[in-house]
Amino acid sequence: MTRAKSTLEQWRILQAVVDYGGYAQAAEKLNKSQSSLNHAVAKLQHQLGIELLEVRGRKAYLTTQGEVLLRRSRHVTQSVNELEQLASNLEQGWEPTLTIAREIVYPMDSLVCALSEFLPHSRGTRIIMLDSVITGTQELILQNKADIAICAGIPPKGYLSEPLCEQELYLVCHPSHPLADMGILDDDKLLAQHLQLVIKDTGVQSNIDIGWLKAEQRWTVSNFHEAKVILNQGIGFCWIPSFLIQEELAAGKLVRLHLQGSQKRRIMLSLIIPNRDQQGPASKLLASYILKHHGVKAPNTI
Repeated sequence: MTRAKSTLEQWRILQAVVDYGGYAQAAEKLNKSQSSLNHAVAKLQHQLGIELLEVRGRKAYLTTQGEVLLRRSRHVTQSVNELEQLASNLEQGWEPTLTIAREIVYPMDSLVCALSEFLPHSRGTRIIMLDSVITGTQELILQNKADIAICAGIPPKGYLSEPLCEQELYLVCHPSHPLADMGILDDDKLLAQHLQLVIKDTGVQSNIDIGWLKAEQRWTVSNFHEAKVILNQGIGFCWIPSFLIQEELAAGKLVRLHLQGSQKRRIMLSLIIPNRDQQGPASKLLASYILKHHGVKAPNTI
């Protein structure tokens, strides 16, 4: 193995001399003597056989070769800093990766707000987001495949949950659809005569779909965005979270159907930590930001 001619410390000193505008300024910032910095850079140039800096007056300026090597050196020192930070994080129990299971009726905007607040303090923690539906979310919780879960409806037995918010689902179709002109639907048998769009449960062990399921004709899709594409073609009707269709409703591209006794549905969404005994500091911090977004103070158990 070829031994390196230079050290990370030499490159860090060179970066400081350039960033602070000279040896004297860098020496003050680094709390080192100016002579030691001069010696380190001179030795680096000698070892490489290339002039990196030239001094004009009281300031040091990069040579053309120095600019190229300095730019590359910053990537190297940054990588080492990140490696050392990762080692420190692991030693402190800080999780390198967090997996979040998000029920798809939970607004992504709300989750992104919490993640944006978490990001500056994340220490490089990687985030994996899994969109899930009904029992799919519960399976991820039960199988301990998520560090944080946002679950719809009744949480799995034995798991503590913190209520976050309620989401409304509206029954909608395209304005050109025959149901759009029927006014208040006082008999759900009218719906049963038309094509319904439903969202597929992501659970492996279940075959439950989102929506009223009395229609003989059903198309099952993976998410609400696919359902909206179909609805916009004048095909079918569907229950969709209100936050996903505000623009379409305002623009008249979709219309709400008024089913007597069931014009809208409410779903409670809750935060669950599947394995509290092994919850790490990164998970606790992110969970606190999610709760904060909904005006909930994080209890000691979250």
